[in-house]
Amino acid sequence: MKYLEFATPAGKQAADLKSDYGLKNHGFIELDRVYWNLSTEALVEEAIFRGEGHLVQGGPFIVSTGKHTARAAADKYVVQEHSTESKIWWGEYNRPFSPEKFNGLWQRLQAYLQGAELFVQDGYVGADPHYRMPVRIITDSAWQSHFARNMFMPVDKQDDYKRHVPEFTVVAVPSFKADPRIDGTRSETAIIINFAQRLALIVDTSYAGEIKKTIFTVMNFLLPLQDVLAMHCSANVGRDGDVALFFGLSGTGKTTLSADPNRKLIGDDEHGWSDEGVFNFENGCYAKVIRLSAEHEPEIYGCTHRFGTILENVIWDPTTRRIDLNDDKNTENTRASYPLEFIPNVIPQKWVRNHPRNVIFLTCDASGVLPPIARLSPQQAMYHFISGYTSKIAGTEMGLGIEPQITFSSCFGAVFMVHHPFIYAQLLKQKLAKYGATCWLVNTGWTGGPFGVGKRISIRHTRQLLNAVLDGRLQAVKFRTDKLFGFEVPASCPDVPQEVLDPSSTWGSKEEYWKRYDALAARYIENFKLYKDGCPDEVASAGPHRL
Repeated sequence: MKYLEFATPAGKQAADLKSDYGLKNHGFIELDRVYWNLSTEALVEEAIFRGEGHLVQGGPFIVSTGKHTARAAADKYVVQEHSTESKIWWGEYNRPFSPEKFNGLWQRLQAYLQGAELFVQDGYVGADPHYRMPVRIITDSAWQSHFARNMFMPVDKQDDYKRHVPEFTVVAVPSFKADPRIDGTRSETAIIINFAQRLALIVDTSYAGEIKKTIFTVMNFLLPLQDVLAMHCSANVGRDGDVALFFGLSGTGKTTLSADPNRKLIGDDEHGWSDEGVFNFENGCYAKVIRLSAEHEPEIYGCTHRFGTILENVIWDPTTRRIDLNDDKNTENTRASYPLEFIPNVIPQKWVRNHPRNVIFLTCDASGVLPPIARLSPQQAMYHFISGYTSKIAGTEMGLGIEPQITFSSCFGAVFMVHHPFIYAQLLKQKLAKYGATCWLVNTGWTGGPFGVGKRISIRHTRQLLNAVLDGRLQAVKFRTDKLFGFEVPASCPDVPQEVLDPSSTWGSKEEYWKRYDALAARYIENFKLYKDGCPDEVASAGPHRL
């Protein structure tokens, strides 16, 4: 017996906002009670009532996600079926899963949930009315329903809940385990997307980021088919309407650097770029909060102390109810989920009818050799976009150690990309040309030596460089051509020491610097062989050359 029979705080309102397209349409039968589209307040009450977490100082709801404190990237699958088989780039990140195995797992999950209480959130992904998609998130916990409510676009008005019909549904049941012997999964954890059935299953992981990134993966498949570039990036806009995009993997600074008090935020993580403009996929932020400071990130820091925010795996004191954002005892990947309007300078509609003037690739170079900023040609932009070089920071995926791990993640988010990377790169090049945007590579990693020897590039210097890019001052300075990569590096920048722009001058030994830089070039060249077959020669030739 899963539940005792007694009233819960929102029991009487459970069906007030029910859709006519009920859960029987998804094959659920013999359920106990379904809580439809509860408000944040009601979901917090339900979550506390059920012992799912606690309220801490200021009002955030704090929760532990158990054994999974990051994405289980190795446990993600895509069902291989005839309608999508030829469009998907099968491999490490899009592991094929058979329709028969999927149906078997789905039937066992449906049987498992008989007699259960479920929570439903109906909403949209995509802020632009031209491209938004109705979605439904079904969970077996109140707090994950609260997460879905934070992260996805709400319906326009209450009456619309009744008529809501999802075009894609995610069912997240952390208490259910896959069986590798029966299901052919790698472990008991599985994240499986079925495009034919417009359905995704998430089992045996409470890490809420899986819900968000599953929907992102879906959009990465569907939007390019409409000539819309789906992007793992943050976006903001200046006073004169100039949009800037910030691409980068977790830990490179895209959330922090896009939260600029002098610019309006469109969103912090996932966007589409259509011929009408740029739009956020989401209604909320899912920010890393480890060692967050009120001084350097006041807007995000403020969100960690207010009601409506969900804190994942943050350390707290049960007596004082104070949180400690510096403590990484649970994980480096502590997170806060909050509605985007908690950030004071956000664009309310989360889309703009303007196009980017600057596109910024953020990389965290753990080898300490890349310049802090470089200007890319269109071909170089495609090359670096497909390469997606960075260093994964501890905690963002299961299994990473303390040292950053050098990696290449195409489109700065390979695990979420479904088509061949050239499809996205070609779309990027077309839009850069059509709308006259400039592309920059910005290193937020190390200088003066590799990780363990050098130090992290000052966020103050990075911000000053970005300010010079965004207000056009950097276009006016002299540039030098980099000896290995061929991109253009500014010789000077207002308010930034000249030696910062030349990383070789920050190393104790120039010989050691060039040896390490040449080794990085070799890694780039070797990695690009994975994509060469699907790319024209001019893209491959835009990469680095050995010393």
